[in-house]
Amino acid sequence: MDQQAHPTRTTLPGIGTRYDLTTEGGKHVSVVVHTDGRRFLGFHDPEDDDNCRDSVPLHPGEAAALSQLLLPSPTDALPAAIEIDLVTEQIQLTARSPYAGRTLGDTQARSRTGASIVAVLRRTGAIPSPTPDFRFATGDTLVVVGTREGVDAVSDLISGS
Repeated sequence: MDQQAHPTRTTLPGIGTRYDLTTEGGKHVSVVVHTDGRRFLGFHDPEDDDNCRDSVPLHPGEAAALSQLLLPSPTDALPAAIEIDLVTEQIQLTARSPYAGRTLGDTQARSRTGASIVAVLRRTGAIPSPTPDFRFATGDTLVVVGTREGVDAVSDLISGS
């Protein structure tokens, strides 16, 4: 029950890459990542690799939201009796932000709000544990962890509210 799932990877020439996973319940699920970034969630017949029963096209934002829903939270493994008042939120850094083009250290987010910017998602990839000299760019998505109040305060700080 607790074993790690290992999807198979298949290169699709001229299309992209398909990742296949057979669930413990015997269902076959595929994710096709096209070379242009589009993603499709597919449900295949494991007996006939070419028979796709249904597929769902996902825009990049939808794929990111779905991946966040599917990732187990670090607090999922904690006993229910332990209550942790932490939230994780993604905050978009827009051109209106006073911190566009400035460093993480300039925000003083942790000392001002008690919440931490634990990663930055950028079109080119994820930057986990950014250092104080990390420079933000318009369009970055900040992954913030803290209390509800702290995360809201970081959102206000980054947006310039």
